[in-house]
Amino acid sequence: MTNVRSRILNSEPYADSRSTLLVGCATIASSYLVPTLVSLLVSNPQTVWPLWPGCGILVAGLLLLRLNAWPVVILASFVGFALADLQAGVPLSSVARFIPGNVVEVLISALGLRYCFDGVPKLNSVAALAKYSFFAIVLAPFAGALLSAHGVARDYWMGWKIVFLSEALAFITVTPVVLSWVSEGRALMRRSRAHHLEGAMLIAGLVLVCYFVFTAPANSRSPALFYTLVPFLLWSALRFRWLGVSTSLIVVISLSIWGAVQGRGPFSNLVPLTGPLPLQMFLIFVAIPFMALAALAAEHQEAAHIVRESEGRFRLVANTAPVMIWMGGTDRLCTYVNQGWLEFTGRPLEAELGNGWVEGVHKDDQKHCLEIYSRAFDQRHSFAMEYRLRRKDGEYRWVLDTGVPRFNTDGSFAGYIGSCLDITDRKLAEDTLATVGRRLIEAHEEERTWIARELHDDIGQRIALLCVELERCDPQPPASAVDMHEYLQLVFQHVSDLGRDIQALSHRLHSSKLEYLGLVTAAKSFCRDLSKQRNLRIEFKHSNVPATIPKEISLCLFRVLQEALQNAIKHSADANFIVEVHGTQEGIGLTVSDSGIGFDWQDAMNRPGLGLISMRERIRLVNGELSIQSAPGSGTKVSACVPLGREHHSVAIAG
Repeated sequence: MTNVRSRILNSEPYADSRSTLLVGCATIASSYLVPTLVSLLVSNPQTVWPLWPGCGILVAGLLLLRLNAWPVVILASFVGFALADLQAGVPLSSVARFIPGNVVEVLISALGLRYCFDGVPKLNSVAALAKYSFFAIVLAPFAGALLSAHGVARDYWMGWKIVFLSEALAFITVTPVVLSWVSEGRALMRRSRAHHLEGAMLIAGLVLVCYFVFTAPANSRSPALFYTLVPFLLWSALRFRWLGVSTSLIVVISLSIWGAVQGRGPFSNLVPLTGPLPLQMFLIFVAIPFMALAALAAEHQEAAHIVRESEGRFRLVANTAPVMIWMGGTDRLCTYVNQGWLEFTGRPLEAELGNGWVEGVHKDDQKHCLEIYSRAFDQRHSFAMEYRLRRKDGEYRWVLDTGVPRFNTDGSFAGYIGSCLDITDRKLAEDTLATVGRRLIEAHEEERTWIARELHDDIGQRIALLCVELERCDPQPPASAVDMHEYLQLVFQHVSDLGRDIQALSHRLHSSKLEYLGLVTAAKSFCRDLSKQRNLRIEFKHSNVPATIPKEISLCLFRVLQEALQNAIKHSADANFIVEVHGTQEGIGLTVSDSGIGFDWQDAMNRPGLGLISMRERIRLVNGELSIQSAPGSGTKVSACVPLGREHHSVAIAG
């Protein structure tokens, strides 16, 4: 019960106090004026109303109001009902029997509809019409007729049928027309003038047809005249939905009842209208199918609108996506490509549909591409393939094409949807990476070859020579102490040179000074040793170098120094070099310069060697920058700069 009460309260239409007062006053006034107007049209006091609109109007008003306004509106409306009945000549005893049934009917329908609908009910779907019909057309009139039947006829069940059908007919026509005009009247006013003119023509034509059908003389009536109503009711249901069909049904019901009361038209034989069952059944069976048709039409329109919105959103997303998107039908032909595809190929949409997209595929890839495409379609499997597609400038670009099958809601195959991504840069990067990997392997092999050659041709030969010298001394020692001393000095010199060269070889492979004494000391020592070894002049400078430098940065700059000096010595044809290590506010910098013959450094970057590439990649790993300034005949300057954190900016003491 708590959940039901909460649902009813939460579904209230939150109208302001002014609107509440206006709707309440209109409901109370209509509860008296509409029954009074109906009674004025009935001159014979024995006539039974085929449709009693009071409860239908009251329920429509309650659905537009807050719950706290219901007691006042219900009480005042029932006073209006009683006054209208008494003025029409209804006995007081019958009025007293009507009140309990009307109260039950109004509360069941109003509370049931408030529970089922969030706000004002809209009969724009079959589900909504079914909920409305259960509470307002079936349950509420059924319960109300059980209590009010004695006030209509002496035969209880005859009275029950009349009351039930009159109340049900009111809820089929009166309540929907009020609710439809309240909920959709403003939207209708915003429609085009042509739409308004069409509605006016519909109502005018329907009034004219109803006038001839229901007011024709008794001797000229024909059942075929009923079929003239069908086109207009179809027109109203399909074009104007539930607002149009409810309004049209009011016209049909009003004129048919008026003709029957006046003794004209096909129901003239019911005068005086004491047994309105034939007329009620006719009106109900006319109203219900067209109300259902209007609900179906509205539901179909809403579904079509949702589909159009979905397609619009898909096309918007597809046309703004940074990839090329395509769709294929069950016949394997292309049915759609997005704007990205058209911009890439530079061709119109018509040229790409069907098999037109194949024209842009490289001729060497067409057969393989179509085989994968056809095999995936046959097996209903996803696929991914790479091929070259011609761009609008004529260049063939590698694309990765991925497709997945589409299926309808019933599980039937609907075709494929896929996307193409330009992967040319990735392919080039993969090729470059493979080239770098190959160069790295070659460099490793070259380094191993150099080490083996150094050990075999130099170090090994010198050790062998030393062994020969020592063996020669064993059978024939020097004759004097002076000769022995000179001999030992020679051997000492050989061993010292050998140790120094082994140390230089080790230093090239791994500098222990760098690890234990820091970058400045290791770089200075390397320059000094290389200068002596190659008989060169290498000037080393340093300034403001931080005391502590991360290991990976020190190693990176040291390797760059080694590579830059080795390249300069090998290619510059110069014997004077300057090496400078300096600290800046941003980090630490290294400069290696010479005044040699220079070179075209951009051309050198594309050569098979790894020197410049390895320096650039090392610097990139520590987020640094490498710059090379060189030109033929103008020397070369290699500069590297690596950023440091603030904690590393204290100055080092050179060793």
